[in-house]
Amino acid sequence: MTTLVHADGVTKRFGAFAAVEDMSLDVHPGEIVGLLGSNGAGKTTLLRVLLGLEAADVGHVEVFGDPPADADRHALGYVPQGLGLSQALSVRQNVDFVAAAFSVRHAPALPTTLAAVADQPVGRIGLGRQRQLAFYCALLHSPRLLVLDEPTSGVDPLARARLWDTIHAQAEAGAGVLVTTHYMQEAEQCDRLVIMSRGRGVARGAVGDITATSRTAVVHTEEWSAAFAALDEAGLPVTLAGRTSRVAGTAPERVRAALDADGVPADVEEEAATLEETMVLIEQSSRHPGPR
Repeated sequence: MTTLVHADGVTKRFGAFAAVEDMSLDVHPGEIVGLLGSNGAGKTTLLRVLLGLEAADVGHVEVFGDPPADADRHALGYVPQGLGLSQALSVRQNVDFVAAAFSVRHAPALPTTLAAVADQPVGRIGLGRQRQLAFYCALLHSPRLLVLDEPTSGVDPLARARLWDTIHAQAEAGAGVLVTTHYMQEAEQCDRLVIMSRGRGVARGAVGDITATSRTAVVHTEEWSAAFAALDEAGLPVTLAGRTSRVAGTAPERVRAALDADGVPADVEEEAATLEETMVLIEQSSRHPGPR
């Protein structure tokens, strides 16, 4: 299978601090690979190393089979967190600049929402349209690889859904996509996930692979407020889903004991943990290794 991005044992340090440590991943045509982790996990630094914007201190990186500095830039589309747009130039001028940079002679028509503000400075058109413009510019030259760093951050749910429609369309057309996101619903749309914590890769695979061994105790009771308080006071990692208390990574017997101690009647059952709950457990485990 063709590999668009290959990273093996990548480490990037800033002084004594390892922002990325011993990270490996691959991206193939037609797949969406999600890079997840909390703020400071090292996701953006890893992307910058893969793109050749930072040099790895240790490890090997190839993009389209070449070192990042030699990779074919015309085959790459990149949307950074800061979007990479000129705020002072108009929408149309930004498009013209990117088209000239990539030798695109006939750019596709602007989407209706962007055409309506084509002559306005980008700084005045709102974040949702700015992100739409950044996507449009990244796709202008039909790249084989899309690298997207938090591409939907700060936009409303409808705009996020539309941008993800664009991501899926690119993958279906054969492009590889590497995307970072904070949204679990977006992560679940990826073909594969790589979860980072403190610069390291701590889990990888499809969503089902990652959540397969994680369990959550679920509490059903009319006295939901008292149940939540009892579990919280017992020091358990309790969360609320509606009026249902969920305690990830905790045996049902321990949850029942905490509820019985406060005299809260409840039914407790165990079910598979959600991706978000599994992420929390993975993060906790990476920070506090060893038996819990």
